[in-house]
Amino acid sequence: MTEIDFILSNYNTATTSEGNVTWKTPSNIALVKYWGKQEPQIPENTSISFTLDACFTLTTLKYKLKENRHSELVSESDEENLKQVQVDENGYNFEIYFEGEKKNDFKPKIATFFKRIEKYVPFLKDFDFTIESRNSFPHSSGIASSASGMSALALCIMSVERSLSGVEMTDEYFNKKASFLARLGSGSACRSIEGELIVWGKHTDIEGSSNLFGVKYPNKVHQNFRNYHDTILLVDEGKKQVSSTVGHKLMFNHPFAQQRFQQANNNISNISEVLQNGDLKAFIAIVESEALSLHAMMMTSNPYFILMKPNTLKIIHKIWAFREQTNSNICFTLDAGANVHVLFPENEKKRVNNFIINELIQYCQENHYICDRVGIGAKQLSNN
Repeated sequence: MTEIDFILSNYNTATTSEGNVTWKTPSNIALVKYWGKQEPQIPENTSISFTLDACFTLTTLKYKLKENRHSELVSESDEENLKQVQVDENGYNFEIYFEGEKKNDFKPKIATFFKRIEKYVPFLKDFDFTIESRNSFPHSSGIASSASGMSALALCIMSVERSLSGVEMTDEYFNKKASFLARLGSGSACRSIEGELIVWGKHTDIEGSSNLFGVKYPNKVHQNFRNYHDTILLVDEGKKQVSSTVGHKLMFNHPFAQQRFQQANNNISNISEVLQNGDLKAFIAIVESEALSLHAMMMTSNPYFILMKPNTLKIIHKIWAFREQTNSNICFTLDAGANVHVLFPENEKKRVNNFIINELIQYCQENHYICDRVGIGAKQLSNN
């Protein structure tokens, strides 16, 4: 599919003057990392992620046809006025609430998102919107909150479009366009629409892969990776030292950028084989290397950043020692922050959970951690 496929020609705002829709959308954790992009939100390399379950954003979008738009639609006699309304000089009208509090500082990011996607959902200026959102995990702490947040909003917008469109919309089209829109808000958000494994970025070894949206990993996955666990150790629940947006920009003119992009694309081929053959030791080697490569790029950029904390390193060394002593298949990965994602298979749940409780949570801020596992994707909770 191309961008043109996501532009619908007909909408009927007269049939839907107001309503609300709620989506529950998960975060995701990349196994092969996306770090570096071109405009508009095109990845420099392919990535693949586990969709999570317990880490999610719950978003309700309330919408109401603007008063001036409604009056023009009722009269329908003055075509020139209709054209003027469609080019609303007041722009987008929305309010946003996060965790029950009004968040005007979130508005510029949402306005930028609306501007990017208006070509594909041109009804945005016809409605007044209220966005109410909350996370099941700390915001801006290294868990992909922008991924779950932007994908939730994209899905809400797609639900509005489905009610306005004059054509039957398949679930496949709905999900692909939601992923496409979410990508324009936050690149990794395109991987939070579906589950369990999602690939984003065109790659010759992944059938159907695209730079424009995430796709479900198309090959059969070995049973070793079914119901995989991800316990997230919250080493630092504060705001990240550097945003992902800033981090991606640091890849421009980075001395090791091209080698990194090639490394990631090679790892996509490697991990694709591993996901099919079930080689857990090879999985560990790829995933941990990817995590450390991401942070190495930040440490060698200009300006440079160290996003890990002392306790991050203590946890990593503890995991390595435990794995050597027990031959466990536990491993770690990291996002762009200090928190540690501890990955392990279902059949090691009891042993690894005991290790986490007895040895690792002491390094977490206030002993906070989240028990998560691979999930199946976003779920619509209401549409009224």
